[in-house]
Amino acid sequence: MVIILKISILIFLFMELSNILILYFKPNFKYGNSMNTFKQWYAAQNRESDRLFVQYLVNWVANCKLIFLALLVVVVLFGNEIITVCAVIATIVSIGIYFVSLHPIIKKLDEMGEIQPKGYSKTLALTIGAFMVMFSGALVLYFVL
Repeated sequence: MVIILKISILIFLFMELSNILILYFKPNFKYGNSMNTFKQWYAAQNRESDRLFVQYLVNWVANCKLIFLALLVVVVLFGNEIITVCAVIATIVSIGIYFVSLHPIIKKLDEMGEIQPKGYSKTLALTIGAFMVMFSGALVLYFVL
């Protein structure tokens, strides 16, 4: 039942690819975890050096996501059962790192009123948590079925 794992990877690929495209081509977009969420994004647009620095960081994040997704595409296309299981476990762990490295920061920014809409940090945590649940559920189904 490795197909269950590969389907969960494909769902994740589609969702994250849309976020990457937004980061590269439409960072001001209102949806899709874009930079529009951060008030400082707009402040950085006023000075060229700040704008370029922030754009560099945004593209760097998009590039890192793209590398990760490219590896998952290889797993979906060519990965055997063991590689696919390991990739799903690695994805769960790497997604989970958000909660210790990034969530405290965005939560604090949200509390400071620097995130729009207010409470977005909770929405993002739920979204990321849902990915972890999806992959965990797929893993359970893989081992049970």
